[in-house]
Amino acid sequence: EEEERGGKMATDMRVAGLVEEFVSGQQDGPAKDLATGVLDGKYTTLEIVEALGKCLTNSEPRTRGRGVQLLSQVLLLSYSSLKQKEVEVLATFYIDRLKDHHLVIPHVLQGLKALSMSSVLPEGLAVAVLKALFQEVHVQSLLQTDRHSVYSIITNFMDTREQELKSLTADFTFGFIQAMDGEKDPRNLLMSFQISRDIIINNYELGSFVEELFEVTSCYFPIDFTPPPNDPHGISQEELVLSLRSVLTATPRFAEFLLPLLIEKLDSDVQSAKVDSLQTLAACCREYRKKELKEFLPALWHSIRREVFQTASEKIETECLAALQGLSTSLSKSVIDSDAEDSLDTFLDNVLQDCKHHLCEPDMKLVWPSAKLLQAAASASYRACSKINSCIFPLLLEQFNKHKQSSQRWTILGILKVFFQLIQKWDRDEEDENPLSVFKDQLCILVFSALTDSSVQLQMVGTSTLAVLGSQQDLLSPSDIELTVDHLNRLILREADPQVCAAALDASTTISVIHPATFISRMVPALTQELNTEPMEVKDDDGHLAQPGNNLHQRSIRALAAISTHPTIVKRTVPVLLQHLTNLQKENSGTESDMAILTCHSLQLVAEHCGGAGESSQYFHQMVVPCLLGLAIQAAVQADRDCGSEVQHGILCEEQVITTLGTVISTAYSHSQTELASTTISQVVALYLDGDVSFLPENNLSRKFRPFQLPDSPWPQTQLTALLKAAVCSLPKNVSVPQQERLLAHLMELCCTSNHRFTYTSAAKCIAGLINKYPAGEQLDSILCDVLKKIDSGLERNAGDCSQSVSRTRVFTLLLWLTKSLVLRYHPLATTLTDKLIELLTDLDLGTEAADAFSMLVSDSTDVLNKATHADVRIMYRQRFFTENVPKLVHGFHSASEDIKSNYLKALSHVLNSLPKQVLMTELPSLLTLLLEALSCSDQVVQLSTLGCLHPLLLDAPQIMSLHIETLVNKLLHLTTSPAMKVRIASLQCMHALTKLPPHVILPQKSWVIQALAKPLDDKKRLVRKEAVGARGEWFLLGSPGS
Repeated sequence: EEEERGGKMATDMRVAGLVEEFVSGQQDGPAKDLATGVLDGKYTTLEIVEALGKCLTNSEPRTRGRGVQLLSQVLLLSYSSLKQKEVEVLATFYIDRLKDHHLVIPHVLQGLKALSMSSVLPEGLAVAVLKALFQEVHVQSLLQTDRHSVYSIITNFMDTREQELKSLTADFTFGFIQAMDGEKDPRNLLMSFQISRDIIINNYELGSFVEELFEVTSCYFPIDFTPPPNDPHGISQEELVLSLRSVLTATPRFAEFLLPLLIEKLDSDVQSAKVDSLQTLAACCREYRKKELKEFLPALWHSIRREVFQTASEKIETECLAALQGLSTSLSKSVIDSDAEDSLDTFLDNVLQDCKHHLCEPDMKLVWPSAKLLQAAASASYRACSKINSCIFPLLLEQFNKHKQSSQRWTILGILKVFFQLIQKWDRDEEDENPLSVFKDQLCILVFSALTDSSVQLQMVGTSTLAVLGSQQDLLSPSDIELTVDHLNRLILREADPQVCAAALDASTTISVIHPATFISRMVPALTQELNTEPMEVKDDDGHLAQPGNNLHQRSIRALAAISTHPTIVKRTVPVLLQHLTNLQKENSGTESDMAILTCHSLQLVAEHCGGAGESSQYFHQMVVPCLLGLAIQAAVQADRDCGSEVQHGILCEEQVITTLGTVISTAYSHSQTELASTTISQVVALYLDGDVSFLPENNLSRKFRPFQLPDSPWPQTQLTALLKAAVCSLPKNVSVPQQERLLAHLMELCCTSNHRFTYTSAAKCIAGLINKYPAGEQLDSILCDVLKKIDSGLERNAGDCSQSVSRTRVFTLLLWLTKSLVLRYHPLATTLTDKLIELLTDLDLGTEAADAFSMLVSDSTDVLNKATHADVRIMYRQRFFTENVPKLVHGFHSASEDIKSNYLKALSHVLNSLPKQVLMTELPSLLTLLLEALSCSDQVVQLSTLGCLHPLLLDAPQIMSLHIETLVNKLLHLTTSPAMKVRIASLQCMHALTKLPPHVILPQKSWVIQALAKPLDDKKRLVRKEAVGARGEWFLLGSPGS
């Protein structure tokens, strides 16, 4: 017992000592020590209260305040460990202290805030706390932090004691209204808006205080708040606007007060107020119905109509249309009483009355605003759409026939098209007739007449309108569809204007999905016939050249791809394209390469359409991919027998054609399903490894296909590694490549021994693509170890070896692509390989290539190692690469000899140019000196890349850039006379951006800059002169009034 008493005395003494230290010693540390003791069970809060006894009853308010502050700080840190009895005693104590001196109140509020977060607060105390708070404390006389404490207490109780608070009925709402009335701080407003919304949403009783709650929140509408610079709280105007809007639109009971307010603000001259009002109105309409809106509909419609007719602001027009659609939608959802008028019908009658007559004036400026208003009202519901369409369709059809000018008809048909598209938006019952059926014959005559008009604009809108009509299954008759396809054939093959042709191709794509049979029977034969016809020039009625012969073949090829939207069409169009590719290989007129590339692009588009697990995808894998491989291999084997130059080997041996063929195969595999890809990829791998040509359609080859049989395999065969790369590197990640280790070994040998650049580059890319997706583990580590050894030995320099330059270039190419492969997936060896590239910047033979390699490392690759081919690409790899390697490049630059420095600058500028602007800004101070030095580098690539980095920095970091104004001006003016046009343009754009720096910085440079910029005004290139005029004009205006 004595030991217990002794221990208690020691505890009391420790507590008393800490209390004395805090209260009298004015030190804050003891609060944390006491809270830790409470959490550890060494002390209780009641012991601390006892130790504070004299402080809490002291006649001096500051001393009492200090005592309450200590207790509150302890509670804020230890409230979770409090027992219910302790909470009850403390709550009673704090409620009583709310009557204390104003110096004590802030600390009392902190204590109550802590207790409001306790889970063991006895029932009834939350109500007692809030009653005392509302009665004893004038909240708006407190400091911001103390008001914030009040809102926090209310919020905490609403989260945990909702039913208790609701027992206060409307007194709680009234108490809160008094508490927030007059609040000005944005931090507190966010909290008070949230509390207001919760009161409404959670059905707290508003009683007779509905209008008061509205008034106390709506007085802030519209929000006019600009955050101070470097605001640590990060509160934006948008946050406040949305928070207030969520209150004002939370209940239809606010409608009678809110709608007049919105109408008033819509009539103001403040643009932001109008936008906020319209957005708030649109939000209201999601909850309001006829009852709330009816009284204010005429005034709302009047304001919306006025703004659309008169405003020059696209933003306001957009919001007006959204608000009108909201009103129409709300009325569409309202229940129609049998004995009352249909509010939607009445409202739409008003809209039609005010807008319809403007549609009869297609030359006047109000025709499109009126059409947009009608469209917004009609887009609300099927009922609204039917009402407006039934009124305006006859009118517009009549106006089209009445007005003969093409420009007028273009306007009318454009408006009609918009309403046709609206009809497609709504699902109809199967038994319901298409609303356009009544006007179908008139519409066909109207659209077909537009297609044959001499006006290009009218033809284009007619074609796009035809696409809308043709895409509706139950509208046009078979004969109408046939006539439609015939018109499209004519526009594609005979119309001179490329824009009309492009519109016809788009329309064909849309309509062919719904009516494939007609396109198979009427368009495919026409396009096939055109491709089989000898190219010839087409002349118009006046004898002028309308179509070059090749252009018709190009259009036919594009059209075949455009209509390949259905499996039955694909099976007809793809053989035509493949046959055309075969014919091009046999011809020799000099234009086959471009046509072959276009054909491959069209096949790629078809492959994209066929992506997935459907019938078309299966057809593409089983028929098209083998056929393409067969054509390329036949051409390669045929070329083996010829000893002539590369030009004589035919188009399918040209690098660009093979590359484009690869995009077709890559697209097919990247869009394929697992099972389909697994089946066909094993055949492709066996073809390259074992020469197994059994799956090719025409496998009767004069020689064996052995691209990996080194050193005997000729370059026409080895370069087809590009097609292997396209297949195996585009597979989804869940599809494994068969015989992958064997394949990598052959590719490595090819990469290190071939003298054909396209071959060893393709092999290096293929290795990189496979390694990027290879599962992490010992097997990958072993493969990479072997590759690194070959790279190290291949890069060693041996004096006197004449063939070594090509050999080192081959190995360097492998190093480059392997580095990119590992950088993208964050592999640990990426750092080692990147360091090797940085070391090569000092190499006499490979230094320049190594510098250019950094551009490739941080830029997107088109054929491998990208998202489209399912590569492992981490989101922030560029930023990580920058962080790890820029310090090394900077260090290397400073320690390099003068003749090598340009390589480091080039590498650095490539890396910087790839970074997002926000990242670059943070690194600017440390790198600006190097960037300025890079402007003096003679390498034009470095100059252009550096100027690209500097331009956004001049606009967004004026303070830092101002420190180097003289250097910048000198170097930029020097570059305005560069031999390279792109450098001259970029330097003039930077000179233009310099005018955004602070006036006191640039005004001293004005006179001689204007003089120096006179020379580029006479530049021989128009684009340079244009930039010079813009830059010099801005420098002229510096210092003038209003600049």
